Order: sequence, then C-alpha cells, then structure tokens
Amino acid sequence: MKRPPSRGVIAALEFGPVFGYLLAYLIFRADTFQVGETEYGGFIAVTAAFIPIFLVANGAFWFLTQKIARIQVAATLLIAVFGGLGVWLNDPDLIKMKPTAIYLALAGLLGLGLLRGQSWLKYIMEDSIPLRKRGWMILTRRLTVVFVLSAAANEVVWRTQSESFWVLFETLVMPVLIVLFFLTQIGLFIDNISAKKGR
Repeated sequence: MKRPPSRGVIAALEFGPVFGYLLAYLIFRADTFQVGETEYGGFIAVTAAFIPIFLVANGAFWFLTQKIARIQVAATLLIAVFGGLGVWLNDPDLIKMKPTAIYLALAGLLGLGLLRGQSWLKYIMEDSIPLRKRGWMILTRRLTVVFVLSAAANEVVWRTQSESFWVLFETLVMPVLIVLFFLTQIGLFIDNISAKKGR
C-alpha cells in the first residue's frame, strides 16, 4: 500500500511556491533581464520563472495524494493564463489583474450554484468540513461575498499602490485574511456539523 505523504511535504507543495515567489521577487525586483531584444523587469522575470514551478507543485500534489480540488485546478489555470499573457506581452498589469479574475470566477461559480439552490462549495470542501445543507448554504453565501470584496480590494491595491506593496498584499495579507475568515466561521461549523452517515 502506498504510504501517504507527510504533512510537511503537503505544506511545502502548497505554500512553498508562494513564499519562494515572494523571496525571489524581493531579491530580483530591481533587476532587469535581457532576452533577445526584449528587456524584462524583475517582476516579470520572477513570474515567468515561477509559473512552471506552480504547475509542477500542483502536479506533484496530485501525484502524491491522488486528489486535487477543482478550485485548485481552476486557480492554477488562471495563474498560467494571466501570468503567461503578462510575460508574453511584458505587461505587469495583466499579472496584477490575475487575482481579480480568480476571485470573480470563484464568486461567479458559487453564486451560480446558489441561484440553483445548491452549494457547489460543498463538493470541493466536504471532506474537510462535514456540514449539513443549511451550513453549506450559509458558508457559500458568505464566501461569495468575501471573494467579491477580495476582487475589489485587489483592484484598489494594484491601481493605487506600489508593485512591492501589491506583491506583499497578495502573498501575505490575503492568505491571512482568508484564514481569519474561516476562523470566524467556527460558530457556524459547530452549529451545523454533520456526521458523515447523516449527510
């Protein structure tokens, strides 16, 4: 029987690329790189280097665990598309718009499920959080609002703040805010917990 990967390995695959990206950006942000006749800033160069790293990390995660959330697949594809376009066109703004696209796509998908009376969030998180239907619907509505607000926040930050501030905001601040959101939902989880057999 195949031995499951350790929590340390899983954490490294999930968070390693993000912190590696931040570290590489802080080191190379002031540098420029010449490729043929085109000059790339440090931000573009680091993004170009880390797109394949993100893809490999997600592939390794799937290989080791034999499962990967749909939300993770969608986010990875959007990272590749917007990051790739930003590098190809040498346009940092496209890369900065990527989180907005991801947040709005997630909000749109969850919102569509709600309009149909369903919690599509359940299908990607029920293994981690066993809730009754009522709990899933409430959590989905709240998370949809969070994603819309996150998209708005990203737009405000990248359009009004420096590049360095935006990178720190997206790699450090936003993940912490998402974690804090889920911590504030503990009461909802307790009130709507569901035994697996009873779902």
